[in-house]
This record gives sequence, structure tokens and C-alpha cells, in this order.
Amino acid sequence: MKILRTRAASVSRQGLCTALLVASLTAAVGVSPPHNTAGADDSSPRPSDPQGKPHGVPNLALPDLAPKNPGNAGKPGGGTGGDSPDGNTGIPKTALAAYQNAARLAATQLPGCHIPWELIAGIGRVESVHAGGYGLRSDGSTEKPIRGPRLTGGQFAEIRDTDKGRWDGDTEYDRAVGPTQFIPSTWEMSGADGNGDGIKDPNNIFDAALGTAHYLCANNRDLNSSADLDKAVLSYNQSREYVNAVLAWMRTYQSGNVGTVPDNTPTTPHDPSGDTPGTRPTTPSPGTTPGTGSSTPPSSKPSPGKQTPTPQKPTPKPDPQKPTPKPDPQKPTPKPDPKPDPTKPTPSPVTRLERIGAAEWETTAGETFAEPARVRALDKAGKPVAGTRVRFEIIGKTGARFLGNTTKVTVPTAKDGRAAAPRVLAGDQAGQFTLRITVEGKDLAPVDINATVKAAPAHADKIARVGNERLEADPNSAFKRKIVIQASNGGKAMPGIGMTATVAATDGESTVKAGPYFKDENGKHVREVDLGKTGKDGRLTLPELFADNKPGGFTIRIVSTDGQVLILHVIVLAAESTQQPSTTPPATPSGTPKA
Repeated sequence: MKILRTRAASVSRQGLCTALLVASLTAAVGVSPPHNTAGADDSSPRPSDPQGKPHGVPNLALPDLAPKNPGNAGKPGGGTGGDSPDGNTGIPKTALAAYQNAARLAATQLPGCHIPWELIAGIGRVESVHAGGYGLRSDGSTEKPIRGPRLTGGQFAEIRDTDKGRWDGDTEYDRAVGPTQFIPSTWEMSGADGNGDGIKDPNNIFDAALGTAHYLCANNRDLNSSADLDKAVLSYNQSREYVNAVLAWMRTYQSGNVGTVPDNTPTTPHDPSGDTPGTRPTTPSPGTTPGTGSSTPPSSKPSPGKQTPTPQKPTPKPDPQKPTPKPDPQKPTPKPDPKPDPTKPTPSPVTRLERIGAAEWETTAGETFAEPARVRALDKAGKPVAGTRVRFEIIGKTGARFLGNTTKVTVPTAKDGRAAAPRVLAGDQAGQFTLRITVEGKDLAPVDINATVKAAPAHADKIARVGNERLEADPNSAFKRKIVIQASNGGKAMPGIGMTATVAATDGESTVKAGPYFKDENGKHVREVDLGKTGKDGRLTLPELFADNKPGGFTIRIVSTDGQVLILHVIVLAAESTQQPSTTPPATPSGTPKA
């Protein structure tokens, strides 16, 4: 991971950097450069939505724009002279999984928004540097809370407590919380459950990322529009500098050259409260003298100008008058008293794992299972055991993965003895797999969850009639043409598509009590039928259609199980007159034939 310049080093060049980023990458992502078109009416925070007010100190360091040129590596000023960003910026793997999961869910929940995961990542980078330095766990939680300053007014907005301290631990004033720094009252409106555990927690990066997507997509915004994109980011923080930084990071991530780093990669956390962040303790490397902070081994040569001798202990000489004692072969050599090895962990007292939730799972290919895998670690007395390392592993070949694109994850149990894995995303293949849960380092009976992945239902993007002959019939007769429907997806025939047919008025919607009809198995006239499913060729033939004695135009409304609608127009012809004209002149009132 490339070490980025600090904010202090980059502020002086932010304007140029951002301009270069926006100019060079806009065409690549299909969005026009954002202009400052958002007025106060569009993006200013409402009284009930204070998110855009000053609520913390974001990290406005910009991506490094130094261009790369392999041929000039290591040379001062080396590079191509271009303005492409250095996109080799690492994101913790759990954070990346959370951003991508949020964009995927938003595509289903808010399809008109078109939010990219890179925008959510830009917010996460500026607000908390992806929760780096706070102990990001694979389940999305952090070891240490991420909290902004108390919003008491002055430098920041004044926001009295709205959550009774539930999320920010403060019952007098609010604080922004979590990896994307939500104000509690805003979270109440935009909060989301991104990991499917039934809790909307702004301190969990999966939930925070999806909540960020919901917030940015509010007011029916389409983020393919540069104006809506600008309004969305301004609504998060009313600062042009903030918008520039978020969009610069978004476009850096969109450049495609983004590496991931382990969640536990040592880093200095960005503190949104503005306090000077402390450094995390690190394990001394080889050659480090504990307590000195130095990792440089002692040199065998003295420093210039200094001839301080290294003190040597004299080697004791044997006393020739004192015989050397010989070991007694009859007496066993005493063994040293066993002492606990501080480098070895104390064995966990856990004796069994107890499943929480269902033992059988089922979902459709490509979907996420409804609940996460959860267990409780217990000792002999049935009491919960904290700190037990529980391993969750997916065994099978359906392509199922935990959120985070892994088949194995280890989670320590909490104080109540519980451990939960990230949600499982079913693969594209139908079949079965086992989610096995074990205790690391203990030979205990595993807990298995048997999961079934069903094949995704057939989907058609088009249904059409085969043929174009007129559909007409004389009164009280059958229509001469059979109606055949073809279902397809991308031009390919789709079998297994269910359909229904309804006789309607010419508008295709209104029901009718007279006109064309089908017959059920008892010969009764019906105007709505279940047509069954298309065959291997994607085709389906309607039952025979009849006309009664009501002439005029009608429609047959055909609807597929996945929502496709087809309207067919049919005609019942008018009846021909069967009365023959008379050749006898009508009689006159007097009975005399009329001339």
C-alpha cells in the first residue's frame, strides 16, 4: 500500500489535484464534471436532517497524483507527464466488501440511483480512512468506537442529544458515529441493515455503507447526473473542499488499480474529533530492545570519536585444588519445576458449541441467506465462554461465499459467549453445501448447517405472439387461429416461464362480462385462465378461444410470472342478416295492394 501524504502536505496542492482528477477521469466514468450548481434549496440540511452541518474534522488528504513511468522508476521527476492518478491505494478487505455489498443492495432497493461503490468508499476514506486504526473486524464492527466531537456549537454545529446516548455514548449532545460518521438523528432516517443481522448499527461498516447509499440516493437522485452527484455529496457536508476530496477518491478508486490490505494492517487512525490520534502499540521487530523503541541492532564498531569499551565479565577459572564433581549414575538428574510458558495461550474452558438459529438453510442462486451463522461457546457448567476463537468454513462447490469473498472466517466470542459470521451469499450454482463451525485448537464436535441453493427461476425479458394474422371470429363460433406465445431473454428461448391470459376491453385493462371466452375442464365459459409454463422451445399455445354473440373489438391480456405484459387485439364480427326481402307489396289500410 502506498503511503499517502498527510493533509498538511497536500492542502496546498488540493485545488490543482482535484481539477486534474476531475478533468482526466470524468470521461472514463461517464459523468460530467460537477459544477457548483447545488443551491441552498437543493442540498442545505433541513432542521430534521443536520448531517450536512459541521460535525467533525474530515480527512481531506487527496490521492497522490504523481504519474508512474516504469522506465523512470526512482528518478527525480520521473513519469509520463500525464495526469492520471496513482490508484494503487489499499482499502481494508472488509471495508471493500461492505462498500461493494452496499452498492449491490442499493441497485435492487434504489435502482434509479445508480450509486457506485467507489462513491461510498470515497465517503468512508474521507470520514474515517475506512475505519483504519480502529481495529476493523471481519464482521464489520470495530474494536474501538469511531466518534466525532461533541456537537456543542462554536466550531461545530450545536445538536442536542437525539438518541439518549444509544449510539454515541453521550446523553447531552450528539456526536457523529461510525466509519461514515452519521449523526444519530440522521441515522434514524437513513439507517440500514447491511449485514442482515436484524440490527441497524452505524458503528458496523456493512450497515454504515448501506445507510450512506440510502442517504446519498435520497430525493430520487440519479447519481449518473453530475448535478445530483454534487447535491448528494454536499448534503453530507456543506463544504466544497469536502466534495472535491470525496470525488477525487471516488475517481481514484474508479481508475481500477485499487489494492486491498488486511483489516489488521497497522495504521494511524484518523480521529474525526480533531484530537491528535495516538499510535497503536506494535510488536517489536527482531533486534529491537524492549522499552527503547530502537530497531537498530548494536554495531560491533564504535562510533567515531567515541571509544567506550563494552564491559566484559571475567571468565571464572577452575580451582585446581578442588576436584570437579562427577555425576552420580544412580541418582537421576533433577528436572526443573514446570513453569507456564507465557507465549502459549491458556487453554479455553469451552466444552461445546451451541447453535443459534436454524440448522437448515435454503435460498436461490445469487441471493443472500436470510440469517447469519451464529453459535454460543459454553463450558462444562453451561456458562458462556468469552474470547473463544470460532472458525466458520463453507464446504461445498456451489460458489457460496461469506460477504468479503472468502470461504473461511474466524470470529472471537463476545462476553455472552456468542460469535456470528458475516452473511453468506449463495453462488450461481444450484446444489448443497455445509457451513461447518468449530473451535480453533480444540477437538470438539462441530456444528453443521446444511444449506441448499435452488436454481434461479427462469426469467424472460420479452414475450411476443408467433405470427401476425388477424384474430377474428364470427358470432357464436371459435376463432380460426390458435394463439402461440414465445418467451425469450436476450433473443434466446426461455422455457419454464409461467403465464396467465385475461379477456379485456379494448384498453387492455377493463374486464368484460360478454365477448370472447375460454372453456374450463367442465365446459364453463371463463375469461381468465392459467396458461401453465413455456416448453423447451420457449413457446406456449393458448386454449381454444370462442366468440359469443356480442360483436366488437376486445383484447387478450397476457402476463408472465416475471412481469412481462402482452396485449393482443381480437375482433368478433357482426352477425349477417338472415331475413329474406319480401316481393309482395305491403297492404294498404283498406286492404288494397299498394301500387
